[in-house]
Amino acid sequence: MKSPLLSLPGAVPAEGVDEGVAAHYGDLFREQRALADGTGFVDLSHRGVLTVSGEDRLSWLHLLLTQHVSDLPTGEATEALILSANGHIEHALYLVDDGTTVWAHVEPGTREALVAYLESMKFFYRVEVADRTDEFAVVYLPAGSIAEVPGGVVVRETPYGRDLFLPRADLESFAASHGPAAGLLAHEALRVEHHRPRLGFETDHRTIPHELGWIGTAVHLQKGCYRGQETVARVQNLGKPPRRLVFLHLDGSDVHLPAPGTEIRLADEGPEGRKIGFVTSSARHHELGPVALALVKRNVPLDAALLAGDTAAAQEVVVEP
Repeated sequence: MKSPLLSLPGAVPAEGVDEGVAAHYGDLFREQRALADGTGFVDLSHRGVLTVSGEDRLSWLHLLLTQHVSDLPTGEATEALILSANGHIEHALYLVDDGTTVWAHVEPGTREALVAYLESMKFFYRVEVADRTDEFAVVYLPAGSIAEVPGGVVVRETPYGRDLFLPRADLESFAASHGPAAGLLAHEALRVEHHRPRLGFETDHRTIPHELGWIGTAVHLQKGCYRGQETVARVQNLGKPPRRLVFLHLDGSDVHLPAPGTEIRLADEGPEGRKIGFVTSSARHHELGPVALALVKRNVPLDAALLAGDTAAAQEVVVEP
């Protein structure tokens, strides 16, 4: 779904899974600084929007999600995962309940499979699941923003900013009154800075929540049964995850950023050494320079110098070994 905001001056389209919105509007660092200062907005209208309504919505979702949502207060934002039977991450949902309806936004390309799964689990519960992506677009306002939210718009407020579920027909008028627009690359740079994992970037087919620090923020350890809970409990109580998320400060003299999937090795073993992990996300940050998130083996020493491809990297702990 192509955003109408790609017609704004300087807009350069994003590629890959984020196709359909702007990667930037001509000045990546200016856009990042604006977001860091609490001004502007980011068009996230390529993300999927789902709603769950009905009087059983919270108790029903509580049975399916990793998060405790049976008593979710109206207006309180949360995030949750859906796991496979083996505890691997399949979906990530960013939720808020408005008193009658749960609103969620999800990664682009995942909504069809998620809706199909939710529909298959309805049974006798009084719930209605709807894909609202054609009607509503996600717009992000950064932390500290004093921008006025249009009346009637559902808002999901977090420490990192506000997610607005804006009527898609209002995108252009919103942009005209709430600019300047910042592109997805600026949004991603701040996400990487804050060590926030993203489904499909920090995850692969065998990722479990412990590896990414999603325990506590998206996984509640004191709730009842849900699919994949056995793996969560076993790793939490008896073991350690096989991999851990790290934040990388990259050599700023290198022209090219290591792309997601770039193999990571110990620096003292050189570029031909054994693979110990891979880059999941990388970005050019307006203050920190080139940075990245990566998954590495749990037993990699915390003080080990690393290589991301040919680029020297110093690691910062996100998930404790």
